[in-house]
Amino acid sequence: MVMKILTFIFFVSTFLVSKGFKTESNYVTRDISKDELCLRDSIVDYAQCQLGIPYVWGGTSNKGFDCTGFVYYVFKRFGIKVSRASSGYEDFGEAVDLKESRPGDIMLFTGTDPSKRKVGHAGIILKNENGQVDFIHSSSSKKHFGVTITHYNESGYVKRFLRVINVI
Repeated sequence: MVMKILTFIFFVSTFLVSKGFKTESNYVTRDISKDELCLRDSIVDYAQCQLGIPYVWGGTSNKGFDCTGFVYYVFKRFGIKVSRASSGYEDFGEAVDLKESRPGDIMLFTGTDPSKRKVGHAGIILKNENGQVDFIHSSSSKKHFGVTITHYNESGYVKRFLRVINVI
């Protein structure tokens, strides 16, 4: 009887782990399919094709983007609906622990004032290698104007970070 109970517990826990489950921190541990991995790679590749396009406030085309216009443009290409405005990301998507983030996830930040903890900037994760995250975004900064890649861990965005979301 004890062996049956232990076997049952083993199979249930294996099932829960394989399907993803809510952890205490409200993040989801997730496995992804080969199709999702290919989609994420395509999103990241397409985003990188936009490198160097200038920042344009309110822009949503390859003539110029603001930050959410860039995210909107990239995801629209793959039929994935995301918000056009930063305020639309407040309660949008599935929260993902930064350590568990994957290419194609969306990083959300405050605006230029980190004390105002509302979404004011967004970008797309390109890679996460052992916690070292690179993301692509459209920046209005004079140093990195337009669509650029930023090494998150070595940037001023660390103090502005709010969360990562999955919309795929």
